[in-house]
Amino acid sequence: VQLQASGGGLVQTGGSLRLSCAASGSTDSFNVMGWHRQAPGKERELVAAVTSGGGTNYAGSVKGRFTISRDVAKNTVYLQMNSLKPEDTAVYYCNALYVIGVYWGQGTQVTVSS
Repeated sequence: VQLQASGGGLVQTGGSLRLSCAASGSTDSFNVMGWHRQAPGKERELVAAVTSGGGTNYAGSVKGRFTISRDVAKNTVYLQMNSLKPEDTAVYYCNALYVIGVYWGQGTQVTVSS
């Protein structure tokens, strides 16, 4: 399974970005897909996750600002990030849980300038 992430970039405080993560290489649908992030000097943390059934989970720091959604047919997950803050600056990684294992995509840098 390969995960291809895209959509990172540089944005000002209060701006928006949308991340995408497309999964390929499996005939099965994912069970859970999500986004984690890692800021310099900090541990990787869960940002948001969505199940194939549509259930979602968010870190407290992003609730109300970020929205995760999925297109099961396309094996793609999106993370809409609004009202971005400098503390959202990090490398964002998507991951996917399948019956056969857990997979990670390459990171995409999100930088929010103050």
